[in-house]
Amino acid sequence: MADDIRLYESGSSQTIQSLKNNSYMTDIDDVIIDQINFDAEKDNFTRPINTFTMTEIIVEEVDEGQPCLACVERCSGFSRHKWRNTCQNCKCPRELHDIYNLNFVNVRDRLGWKRIDDPLNCATKEDTVSLGYTWVPPALSPEQVEDYMDQLPNHKIPRIGSAGERYRDLQLIRQLPKQDLAHVHCRMIHNDIEIKEYNIFRELRDSIALDIGLVKESEHETSCYHCHGEIQGEDLVVFAPKFGKDVCWHPACFVCTTCEELLVDLVYGCHAKQLLCERHYAEKYVPRCPACDEMSAVESTTDMDVFKRLEEEKAPQLIFSGEYTKAMDQNFHKDHLACHHCDKKLVACRYILKEEQPYCIPCYQEQFAHNCEECKKAIGPDYKDLSYKDRHWHEFCFKCCECGKSLVDQAFAPKNDQIYCSDCHDNKFAARCDGCGEPFRGGMKKFEYKGKQWHEDCFCCMICKDPIRNKSFIPRDNEVVCVPCYEDQFAQKCSKCSGVINKGGVAYKNMPWHRECFVCTNCNKELAKEKFTSREDKPYCAECYGQLFAKKCCRCEQPISGFGGTKFISFEDRHWHSDCFVCHKCENSMVGKGFLLNEGHVVCPDCGRQ
Repeated sequence: MADDIRLYESGSSQTIQSLKNNSYMTDIDDVIIDQINFDAEKDNFTRPINTFTMTEIIVEEVDEGQPCLACVERCSGFSRHKWRNTCQNCKCPRELHDIYNLNFVNVRDRLGWKRIDDPLNCATKEDTVSLGYTWVPPALSPEQVEDYMDQLPNHKIPRIGSAGERYRDLQLIRQLPKQDLAHVHCRMIHNDIEIKEYNIFRELRDSIALDIGLVKESEHETSCYHCHGEIQGEDLVVFAPKFGKDVCWHPACFVCTTCEELLVDLVYGCHAKQLLCERHYAEKYVPRCPACDEMSAVESTTDMDVFKRLEEEKAPQLIFSGEYTKAMDQNFHKDHLACHHCDKKLVACRYILKEEQPYCIPCYQEQFAHNCEECKKAIGPDYKDLSYKDRHWHEFCFKCCECGKSLVDQAFAPKNDQIYCSDCHDNKFAARCDGCGEPFRGGMKKFEYKGKQWHEDCFCCMICKDPIRNKSFIPRDNEVVCVPCYEDQFAQKCSKCSGVINKGGVAYKNMPWHRECFVCTNCNKELAKEKFTSREDKPYCAECYGQLFAKKCCRCEQPISGFGGTKFISFEDRHWHSDCFVCHKCENSMVGKGFLLNEGHVVCPDCGRQ
């Protein structure tokens, strides 16, 4: 296999056939192999196999002593666990610490690539920094660089000193983990066979699947491979040579299919016509240990064993180290399924998951188990932990402090740091009805009025004893009376119709009347706000009373009423309005003067002499 790799690097047709027969290629699209054009006369590949020389990778990440971005002051600084990918001090993942790169990062240096065919296909440090960024796409003018950056989310633009710079550093660590790039950064590869198999995977991956995208202007109208949105001619787009010359993406759409993050520095892997970052591309073929973040697999002895097994399983898994353990739907190195707190090996042992991390039973009890409020002992994993407002009980300790009844799946009530069953709580503490004296229990309706409280069925009318419930009532001598009973027993009744007077009544001679019932006895005119008088205790309007009962003026023959202090003159059963008592001949007023009767008419003395 090593000979094949060397032939492959030099571009031999023998390598092409070897790659096609290689079991590592079972999941590589046939179209990619078909696109490999070999020109025997020119003795080189045209596309898409990468032509590069493998070099030592350059990773200058500074992590030791760096603060944790999650714990802040609780972590004294990153200190790498002896085999986990976590901090010994705070136990947070390495990537959550403020890791930075000591020098300018050229992604080809990180990958260990040195291009033979295009050594200038990467922007220099000086050009990049002069534009104010930590990375820019190569072969673009400053105006095109700005156009490209404007299409990215603002917090992901790698401006120097910005959140975007931190985002790029983090994605370099996540998407291009150094343990995936060179075996010297792997702590779980121990012998020459594992190193050899690691290098086989790396060389095949870098040659066939891994590449760097190109940013340039679109030559014609097309659509984005990711969002299917429109792309105009001369728009800046990203091309991925592994996908062919006609496939392109919007700059913001050039993301990993799995993690959906921007592909850092345009480094991508091609798998089943999907874009992937290197991390998730590798995980398509190699199980990754979640504890150390390195790849793991089943032990093998020869290259042929590797290929034969991959051929049979149809599920490529590169084999780097020996035994591994499958738990929680993940693959761990043999000794890496361990307690997150004390590192005790958990193979064939009981453990408990807490925040997606495994803990041995003693550590779980020490770190997370609650003490029972009743017996004060720890509530271990073998017991149910019943909780209420940050208080915890064993299942068998969760009982009424008064009667000892179990409260599991029962209604209960807390009082003075104790818990009671509903019956004991009600009997001991619940408010009581002013009607029957019994307590108010949970779910009961309570009626309150003037500082007193009743059960629904105890709030009754003092007359008929029927519950008031939601009906109207009228207070009477510190009791309540329903409206029908009040009207029947206590309400005023109209002197005419005997009906209850609810509002707008009229009183006359201490007798109540409805307004509409208080009318003239003769004409039925309503007398409210009208002048009226009575005769034989019957009301009459002024007009009817005058017509029926008043004296008549001997001159005008109109009734003489007593309303408004009307003055009148009487003589021998004859009556006159004061204004009508005038001389029959000269019509001078005779009020207060002497007068004569002439043929029954009143005349003044002067007219009487004529």
